[in-house]
Amino acid sequence: MRTRERGIAIVLAISVVAMATMVAAAIMVSQSTWARQLELTAEHVQARAVLQAGADWARAVLSDDRRLSNVDHLGEPWALRLPPMPVENGELVGKIEDQQGAFNVNNLVTGGKVNAAQLAHFRRLLATLSLPDALAYTLVDWIDADSQPQPQGGAEDAYYLALDPPYLTANQPLIDVDELALISGFDAGVRARLRPYITALPGFTAVNVNTTTPEVLSAVIDGLDLGNAQQLVAQRDRTYFRDTNDFVSRLPRGAVAAGTDISVSSDYFLASLSVTIGGAQARGRALLSRLGTGTGWPNIIWRKYL
Repeated sequence: MRTRERGIAIVLAISVVAMATMVAAAIMVSQSTWARQLELTAEHVQARAVLQAGADWARAVLSDDRRLSNVDHLGEPWALRLPPMPVENGELVGKIEDQQGAFNVNNLVTGGKVNAAQLAHFRRLLATLSLPDALAYTLVDWIDADSQPQPQGGAEDAYYLALDPPYLTANQPLIDVDELALISGFDAGVRARLRPYITALPGFTAVNVNTTTPEVLSAVIDGLDLGNAQQLVAQRDRTYFRDTNDFVSRLPRGAVAAGTDISVSSDYFLASLSVTIGGAQARGRALLSRLGTGTGWPNIIWRKYL
């Protein structure tokens, strides 16, 4: 019996030791995981802080640019992509893009009413991109102040309330082009096709002919086809347009530019930034405005963490 009891005691002792070892290992793993989570949290907080510093870098660049010149073109320092910039335990990369080189979809509606000239421009852009013409009308209905659908295929509250889940039209300007995902017809493919050529800015804005694309240029200049727009952009890339008169003088016969539709300067810019700190990454965008700031610090219209 004593031998048997001794064997049982040995087995129990081994079991207790094994259990204690497992518990200790679990505690060590838990502590290691917790410590790593704390480390990643700290790194993520640091990455967010660096993103904010990056936005301030973009604001400083744009402020300096405005003090030097009122003409904005792609040969200026703000247009150069920021090379990887070392920060503590990581790096920051970023770029600044002129948003007035794109077509402002909020131009479609002025004072709650359809702007016929801007609607014609947007329809030309859609045609150039081989996109349905009806998109112009569903977008107008989303922005305009009334609840009457455009007769050419618009969509107002009745359409959106029939969806699951239901919602109402905004009846106000877009804050960001990401809002297009809510509008009838603007599926992921359409948005990807449009994205390089459009923006959503507060109020009416002119297109900067020094930074825009041939597609947008041919859309906003009456009588200018895509081929001639491409030639103008090629000329501009060699020598930027000094003022709107310089641009108009280079237009081919029959092309007409409304003075309010074009400019050689810009007030709205998008700063896109990416930060890596240790094992944490953070990306963000900020819409910056120099409007009304003189030579001062640009305002942040909105900021997003991606």
